[in-house]
Amino acid sequence: MTAPTTARRRHDREILALAVPAFGALVAEPLFLMADSAIVGHLGTAQLAGVGVASAALTTATGVFVFLAYATTAAVARRIGAGDRRAAVQQGIDGIWLALALSVGVVALTLLLAPWMADVLGASATAAPYAVTYLRISALGIPAMLMVMAATGVLRGLQDTRTPLAVAIAGFAANLVLNFGLVYGAGLGVAGSAWGTVLAQTGMAAAYLFVVVRGARREQASLRPDAAGIRACAKAGGPLMVRTLSLRAVLMIATAVAAGLGDDAIAAHQIAMTVFLFIAFALDAIAIAGQAIIGRCLGASDVPAARAATRRMIEWGIGSGLVLGLLVVVARPLYVPLFTPDPAVQAQLNTVLLLLALCQPVAGLVFVLDGVLMGAGDGPYLAWAMLGTLAVFAPVALAVPATGAGLAGLWWAMNLFMLVRGGFLAWRARGGKWLVTGAVRA
Repeated sequence: MTAPTTARRRHDREILALAVPAFGALVAEPLFLMADSAIVGHLGTAQLAGVGVASAALTTATGVFVFLAYATTAAVARRIGAGDRRAAVQQGIDGIWLALALSVGVVALTLLLAPWMADVLGASATAAPYAVTYLRISALGIPAMLMVMAATGVLRGLQDTRTPLAVAIAGFAANLVLNFGLVYGAGLGVAGSAWGTVLAQTGMAAAYLFVVVRGARREQASLRPDAAGIRACAKAGGPLMVRTLSLRAVLMIATAVAAGLGDDAIAAHQIAMTVFLFIAFALDAIAIAGQAIIGRCLGASDVPAARAATRRMIEWGIGSGLVLGLLVVVARPLYVPLFTPDPAVQAQLNTVLLLLALCQPVAGLVFVLDGVLMGAGDGPYLAWAMLGTLAVFAPVALAVPATGAGLAGLWWAMNLFMLVRGGFLAWRARGGKWLVTGAVRA
């Protein structure tokens, strides 16, 4: 067996060991909201609509803080690579304290602005009270949600994606049992669903804290908040927050344009986005492996290993995108009727799915390089790259209604978004400015 083959197999084992459990944990997260919707759906249409609106608001309010996981993964992994496990755990604890500090403001704003949020998201007069109830109770679980993000980042940085998977599965199971018991057994309705989710999230946060605190004691790391460490976490996370907000702006623009094209178009668009986001979970799992591996390699000042791992993950990303794209096309007769029986919606959806599938190899490259550059701590470049991509995408997408290109035109714009983003990331990866070595990125 040749040395290159041995190296590839070693990289493959490491990528799979991190990516497969990460994929399971990523899929488990949206199942919380799906379980809530399925259980509440039997209470009535107004209740389901209210929970749907509240879930969208809650996801938006907390989703912008996903940098708590990403930035923490990279920082912890660097210290692991440098051989300083105590500093790695300490960095993770600082990230958890930052999550707790940020959650105070998010909880206060959510409690205060719940009626306004329900109104902005279009809740009807009958659904709005349920949306407000669900939002205000769920706000109490926001500290746990943000702490889970940060703690997940700690464990990923420590090269452990199995514990997050176990916690996610246990959390989903607890959420399901609590929701059934509180919604129907206790007769609390929508409020019971919200309380069940809050309790499950709190339990998950407690499990993560137990693991992290145990690790801190083992490594003799301090559990006290360190102002300098918290500021460093916030500084690293700021650019990633800009990146996330820009990405959400792209998705919001696409949804707004689709809504203006008519009911059939927005229905087909939403189904296509569901497929797109599910595929994203699979590709993002490789990106998570990239964050952990690249951070560790650069922390160990091993640039050749970082380059080699990046090349292998690019192969994995493009290959996975190609396979997933083919599955999207081949399996259309099986899953499209499950989403909608409407022939008009199906006709538009079938066209859009072809366009979606066409760009999946590029999407695989994009997700991998996004994870690689995050692992390298190259947040400022990622922020500027996403802003540049948004600047290209927005005028093209907004011009779609005037051109008469319809929903297909919008998804050509979505493919343009992915191509431009891939171009930015590939250009950066080819250079060497992101390959900053050492336990801390200066």
